[in-house]
Amino acid sequence: MTTNLSPSTASGSAPKPPGRSPRTRWLLGVNAIVVVWLALFAAVGSGHHFLPHAFWLLVHVLLLGAVTNAIVIWSGHFAASVLRLPEANRGAPAALRLVCLNAGAVGVIGGMLFDRWYVVLAGACLAAAAVTAHAVWLVRLMRRALPGRFSMTVRYYVAASALLPVGAALGVVMARGDLAGDLPERLRVAHETINLLGWVGLTVAGTLITLWPTMLRTRVVDGAERAGRAALPVLLAGLGAAVAGTLLGPPPLAAPGVVGYAAGLVVAGRPWLREARAKAPRSFAAWSVAAGCGWLAGSLTVLSGILVSTTSWITVGERVSLLTAPLAAGWIAQVLLGALSFLVPVVLGGGPAAVRAATLSLERAWPARLAVTNAALLLCVLPVPSMVRVACSVLLLVMLLFFLVLLVLTVVQGMRNRRRAAQGDPPPAPAEVPARPHRVLGGVALGLAVVMLAVAGGGAADVRSLPILERSAATGSDGGAVTPTGRTTTVAVTIHHMRFSPASVDVPAGNRLVINLHNTGTDTHDLVLETGARTDRLSPGQKGTLDAGVVGRDLEGWCSMVGHRQMGMVFAVNVTGAGADSTADSGGTTHDHSGAGTSAATKDTAAEAFDPMAEPAAGFTARDAQLPPATGGAGHQVHKRTITVKEVTREVAPGVRQKLWTFDGTAPGPVLRGRVGDTFEITLVNDGTIGHSVDFHAGSLAPNGSMRTIKPGESLTYRFTATRSGIWMYHCSTMPMSLHIANGMFGAVIIDPPGLPTVDREYVLVQSEFYLGRQGGTADAAKVNAKDYDMVAFNGYANQYDHDPLTARPGERVRIWVLAAGPNESSAFHVVGGQFDTVFREGAYDLGRGGSQSGGAQVLGLAPASGGFVELSFPEAGDYPFVTHVMSDAERGAHGVFKVR
Repeated sequence: MTTNLSPSTASGSAPKPPGRSPRTRWLLGVNAIVVVWLALFAAVGSGHHFLPHAFWLLVHVLLLGAVTNAIVIWSGHFAASVLRLPEANRGAPAALRLVCLNAGAVGVIGGMLFDRWYVVLAGACLAAAAVTAHAVWLVRLMRRALPGRFSMTVRYYVAASALLPVGAALGVVMARGDLAGDLPERLRVAHETINLLGWVGLTVAGTLITLWPTMLRTRVVDGAERAGRAALPVLLAGLGAAVAGTLLGPPPLAAPGVVGYAAGLVVAGRPWLREARAKAPRSFAAWSVAAGCGWLAGSLTVLSGILVSTTSWITVGERVSLLTAPLAAGWIAQVLLGALSFLVPVVLGGGPAAVRAATLSLERAWPARLAVTNAALLLCVLPVPSMVRVACSVLLLVMLLFFLVLLVLTVVQGMRNRRRAAQGDPPPAPAEVPARPHRVLGGVALGLAVVMLAVAGGGAADVRSLPILERSAATGSDGGAVTPTGRTTTVAVTIHHMRFSPASVDVPAGNRLVINLHNTGTDTHDLVLETGARTDRLSPGQKGTLDAGVVGRDLEGWCSMVGHRQMGMVFAVNVTGAGADSTADSGGTTHDHSGAGTSAATKDTAAEAFDPMAEPAAGFTARDAQLPPATGGAGHQVHKRTITVKEVTREVAPGVRQKLWTFDGTAPGPVLRGRVGDTFEITLVNDGTIGHSVDFHAGSLAPNGSMRTIKPGESLTYRFTATRSGIWMYHCSTMPMSLHIANGMFGAVIIDPPGLPTVDREYVLVQSEFYLGRQGGTADAAKVNAKDYDMVAFNGYANQYDHDPLTARPGERVRIWVLAAGPNESSAFHVVGGQFDTVFREGAYDLGRGGSQSGGAQVLGLAPASGGFVELSFPEAGDYPFVTHVMSDAERGAHGVFKVR
């Protein structure tokens, strides 16, 4: 049988002979590859918390895996159809191209995941070769064909295929790393522009010239061919200008290219609008494609605004990442699913009844599915609470899985129906349910209701991010009520440098108080009154309003972000005039809504549970303090790593548990090691519930961009080159910085001095102090502010190396790297019974090996955030304690043992 997808052909046609043609078998078989990649995308989305480079992986599984396969498969099918040639895009050559393409995709993804650049290079070459061979086949196909009305569609495919190898080359250069300045951001924007707007965008535009009216079951309007021919050079010129501006000039120089590309889409798309007016979309396929095009239009508009509004490519790179979800999920995924839902029933064939049955199967509940998909995606890109974003992301995955299940069931049922037809027992034709307006609107309403429930559930899971019910401020402390005056006092309050300005307001008793709050600071803040009235949490630059109601007594207010109140972010409402009651609550209670109140308010404090002499549970294992050597050879290496902010509850001493904010689930965070000249590319992912950041002392660069605070659910890539040796601290720099460090957000980067000799054993110890709050709670912010610490530890657990000692053998040379992480206290590292013959501190040798015949050192003195290493050999077997010689700190947990045997 012959499936003709020409513009004038509806989805149904004259009855065809039963049985599957070779083309049908081929298309069903190769499209299984697309389904597998989509299923893998869903799996990665479900388990992204446990995968490295998760965001990058999601994008490339979808675009390089599913979408690129779909383009190669279906562009060949459409090219043969519009050129009216017997389809030749199957058999051994086509299979070989698909094998190379998928091997290349696996190579690129695997090479990035395991940081093997040569594998990325090989994979990119295979994928580029497969697409180039596909382009050559398309050109040969055009030369064989007679001039046709819609042959320009194939020109779109050839142009798109020529662009993919260029985008792949840019991706390989980025994967190689070792790029200076803003070149990584330029290359990434150019790479994404070529691949998304070129490879995918041109293919979609060329296909819709004929596929869109076919979906609508109408004819191509007059002028569509001319519009398609005129649009292609405009699209290519705009794309070329955008990429050239990206690589050669400031961001505003690339904006005209994006506008030009959008103008080319307008030229090509005007006939599509006329066709939609002639026959409105009535199917999932058509509406899904239309919604996708809407997301593309919005993304191009935002992209143009980003380019025009900044002169920094680093800033552009950060902002453009916000468009990845709208372009990948909103535009490309919806166009792909819409096209598959239309094409698969046609490929299955079997006559008009069978095609209608398959179409109805794929379009079950389509108005609700479209509403859920687009509303959830919109919420994902808006500044909503992190748990709301998580709930909406789950809905998007559910919608994708639902489509995949429908697709598999439809194909299986279609094949069964064809077998029955071949046996002379055709199945009954399905009763088609017309898409009446009330059914469509009802489905949309159902979908929106599902999204609203997800928003409510996400908000309930993160209730502190949402407004709360207020209770009246009109009563005094004695329970008496104040008489409302009917007047309103409105005040403007700004936030700057962790302070409210003004910090207090006077309000006549009985007046209603309205506070207009403007956050001009650099972190997220809010304002909470002791009555419960509050603003939303405001990002930098945002404004909010607090309606305190009628005020009859003095009120206290503060910022509820953890630790901000203790840093002085307090506010006062002073009531004046008759009836004012400024006394304290009769119970003498002190209110603390900050989430980190003083431990004196409770009796179940971790400080009371801390016993320096306590033994841990049987089977206790200390954190591994052994330090592996730096990887790679003498050449400059690129170290890529994703570090995820996680909130975990851990035991920090026997019977003492604290809720820590951590890098990758441990406090201290993971130890990074390299050599002078190495480049570190660290992607920070914030899976916490508040804003966090990271400051690498090992790098030297302006902190206002790379060290900025990111919200929950966001990520940020921090890139630096290690130019000087030493053990360098990294930590969260979000205010209050002292609290974030005290609650676990610190770690070490070790950069070997040139020519560092090898030793028999090498250990790393990071000293920090604990300001214990309640059991299972966070650090006590008031104690941090007062420098009133309860416990000191090496590597995050008090006295752990007393219970699970470090080991050595007599005569072995041992190197011990030490970092004083603080946040407030210094260290005086000492090994009892040992003498140091080498001392390296803050980038220089205080005492070099062999530099003195008789000199030695007994202590490595370190101020907060400084570090170094010492070397020694143990003369005989025995137990050698190590401590900070600030002895009260050693008695609070900074103690361990070297067991030498």
